Amino acid sequence: MTSAINLHGDPHVERYLETAGEDGFHWRNGTTILILFTKGRKSGQQRSHALIFREHAGAYLVVASKGGNDAPPAWFVNLEADPQVEVQIKGERFAATARVATPEEKPAMWATMVEAWPDYDNYQKKTAREIPVVVLERR
Repeated sequence: MTSAINLHGDPHVERYLETAGEDGFHWRNGTTILILFTKGRKSGQQRSHALIFREHAGAYLVVASKGGNDAPPAWFVNLEADPQVEVQIKGERFAATARVATPEEKPAMWATMVEAWPDYDNYQKKTAREIPVVVLERR
């Protein structure tokens, strides 16, 4: 069996879903993972992504960093086209609406996410693109 700490991408999503997060919810350096389900903007197919998250004021935060790449992750482009998403945390799956943090709320949210994954600051230094914090609010 693969250690959840070593899981990435599709294998991480698959193992998380198979075990209701028993494998895959807890990840590296004490982080926690949710699964974000988006609809492909071109294909219309459901896409799923394992993302580091933190709870914040009743919502869930994720960061569209793509490791500091100049292009945003595909999941972010998909949710910009259709912000109606689904989220799974452990065994609970629910509908949510995704939005980008406002300039006023982003500093506190960014700090929360950097606390969870300090490399986000390094990723921001690697790119001229402003890396967004995405707020997932239950519907």
